[in-house]
Amino acid sequence: MKNQLNILLVGISFFALAISCKTNVNTSVITTTENEAPIVISPDSLNAATIKLHNHVDERELPGTHMRVIKDGEVIYDDKYGNIDVANSIPTQENSLYRIFSMTKPITAVAIMSLYDQGKLTLDDKVSKYIPEFAQTLVYKEVDGKHSTEPQKNEMTIRHLLTHTSGIPYGWEESYTDSIYATKQFMYKDWTIEEMTKDLATVPLKFQPGTKYNYGLGIDVAGYIVEVVSGKKLDDYFKSMIFDPLKMDDTAFYVPNNKKGQMVVLYTHDENGKIKIPDNAFEVTAPPKLLLGGAGLFSTLGDYEKFCRMLLNKGELNGKRVLSEKAVQLIMSDQFGPEVETEPGMGHGLSGTVDLATGEYSWGGAAATKFWINPSNNLIVIGYTQLMGGHTEYATEFKATIDNSLSN
Repeated sequence: MKNQLNILLVGISFFALAISCKTNVNTSVITTTENEAPIVISPDSLNAATIKLHNHVDERELPGTHMRVIKDGEVIYDDKYGNIDVANSIPTQENSLYRIFSMTKPITAVAIMSLYDQGKLTLDDKVSKYIPEFAQTLVYKEVDGKHSTEPQKNEMTIRHLLTHTSGIPYGWEESYTDSIYATKQFMYKDWTIEEMTKDLATVPLKFQPGTKYNYGLGIDVAGYIVEVVSGKKLDDYFKSMIFDPLKMDDTAFYVPNNKKGQMVVLYTHDENGKIKIPDNAFEVTAPPKLLLGGAGLFSTLGDYEKFCRMLLNKGELNGKRVLSEKAVQLIMSDQFGPEVETEPGMGHGLSGTVDLATGEYSWGGAAATKFWINPSNNLIVIGYTQLMGGHTEYATEFKATIDNSLSN
């Protein structure tokens, strides 16, 4: 298997890393200034983490991986291993295009907050201000063992949409509202986001807005609010306000013909835990009718790195300001109300989880892509593969090594 590995370590020297006979390691030392503390990442730990990362591919649990670490603005680790097309032995490349699915959500949050910066909306605006149909949306309630509904006590807001506390689910759990969502198959119809959103408003909410967390289609509704407020289609607004300023030239809601060769084949697991091609390849080769702000984008790791760098740099990258510092602070800080919690020590920013101890902001996608932005350590970690229904253990294992090295 062809392997491409380039590890840059800042502030320490490596003599040799005997990772495996398949791996070639290039090292480079960038000296720090007199007042700067060196970055210290244990060579042995990094060696072990890389072997484990590659084993997922060698054991055919993953087709290929791309892992990148950015510390203090410098790429200190960049590892491309395996293939984007296993059958044809096409290796993982810098310009490989991935389905990032729910990693679209933080981009929608940035779009909303750019409108916030323009004074066109606030997070506590009622959703019905922009989508009047939601003023009449009822909330499911069981009464004496029977299905019933009641009015919204505190009407749904934009903040609720972006924190999954709106009462709008995906339809993946066992509840009355979920069963309706599962039947309607909102994300799989040939319609616009406007049509989908207005139909969503006819279904009872799963709970009173702001009282619970339930992962769902709320951020897709927020994407439609971007269209209503800006007067532009979501793809056009993303391009003009985010992608063009950040030079995210390979990020879009579809893959044009001239970039099809960059597309990573989507895989899933067979009954033995080995990769196979699923029935649905989720290929989009023309601008789609339904623009999903919660799941629709294709992107390269390099493009998403620019997005992460912008957030870590408080809204600006290479002289282009996308958001105000205040807007970024809101995205990357806990926005849950006092009644809401997920897991101990974790809160939720806008379209991403927040570690309450470190301020680390993170999210992932359904095909096992993942990113972390840690302001405390001035650190970004991004892991990409394409495994539908897969988990991100390959990335979390690797990131744990980085975290442990930086804390020791």
